Amino acid sequence: MVIDIKMKKLMFCIGTRPEAIKLAPLIWAAQGQNFNVCIVTSGQHKEMLDPFLQFFKLKVNHSLDVLKPNQSLSDLTASILTKMQMIMQIEKPDYVFVQGDTTTTFTSALAAFYEKIPVAHIEAGLRTHDRYSPFPEEINRKLVTQIAEYFFTPTEESKKNLENEGIKKNVWFTGNTGIDALRLATEILMDKGALHPPSLEAHARKMILVTCHRRENHGAPLLNICDAIIRIVHQHKDVDVVFPVHLNPNVQSVVKLKLGNHPQIRLEKPLNYPDFVSLMYQSTLLLTDSGGVQEEAPYFKKPIFVMRESTERPEGVSAGVAALVGSDTDAIVNAVNLALTDQGYYQSFQKAVSPYGDGYASQKILSALFS
Repeated sequence: MVIDIKMKKLMFCIGTRPEAIKLAPLIWAAQGQNFNVCIVTSGQHKEMLDPFLQFFKLKVNHSLDVLKPNQSLSDLTASILTKMQMIMQIEKPDYVFVQGDTTTTFTSALAAFYEKIPVAHIEAGLRTHDRYSPFPEEINRKLVTQIAEYFFTPTEESKKNLENEGIKKNVWFTGNTGIDALRLATEILMDKGALHPPSLEAHARKMILVTCHRRENHGAPLLNICDAIIRIVHQHKDVDVVFPVHLNPNVQSVVKLKLGNHPQIRLEKPLNYPDFVSLMYQSTLLLTDSGGVQEEAPYFKKPIFVMRESTERPEGVSAGVAALVGSDTDAIVNAVNLALTDQGYYQSFQKAVSPYGDGYASQKILSALFS
């Protein structure tokens, strides 16, 4: 049966910048095939989201603007759910697309279920098997699994996770759309001459790119991470650290107090997507607790040290493109020291093959749904 795609309205629900990054190439692909596209943002990461949307020239149809100072998770959940359901009643989409595991993802899926609209879950099947790590994302994505009707997994392992939970119908392994976005962004930046490779000179300075924002790293773990960064720059005078600091006050207060005013450490405001892509491209290695960065950095063959006790992306560790170091100061310092001083260890990350896709997941998703 041939589907008249012009008659199909696809709603894309976006809350945070990672969701926008991973849905943007799918939206582009849908628009390129003349689907009727509706984009709704919850406003969960408004300051970080807008520049990215502008970079990819995405026009938002509805913005819910739900954020309030010191907002609880329950308040945020209720606000998004109520407003998102109202938008769905107005727009009447044929399909709702959600990505990942944020509060916006879960509540948008639930609102669609209440309206009896089928949900397509992009980046389905990720699991740490620890309900509180990451919090609340692990439970969010498991709840979306119970609601969604179509599942698009970024890796074979995530597909197996769903199979182990009895989800075997309408499941496709497509690769990660975040790699699609990275491929597109890299092409755009190269066309503009805006990507500058790191210097290969023997005595060139090295750059470590750091991101850290997850709730489980707030407090003592973040203090340990900052201590590790200080030790690294003291031991390596040829190393600079660039740390775009998340807007969360729990992150800002600690990082600025511990790492501010050090000549080898540059604290930045959250970067727009093209600037962050450029920094990844220039970096020597990365320290991160971000799921998205774990997927993106292997595209540039950069060693990634994951500052979490567990990860829902274990295939990166298994493939050798990432190493799990947690938030222990000594573990972080030892891992970075080894990468900076042992060429064989450093090159082992570059030789490994990324398990996260070929940069064409979006086309596979639309083909699976509408062919």
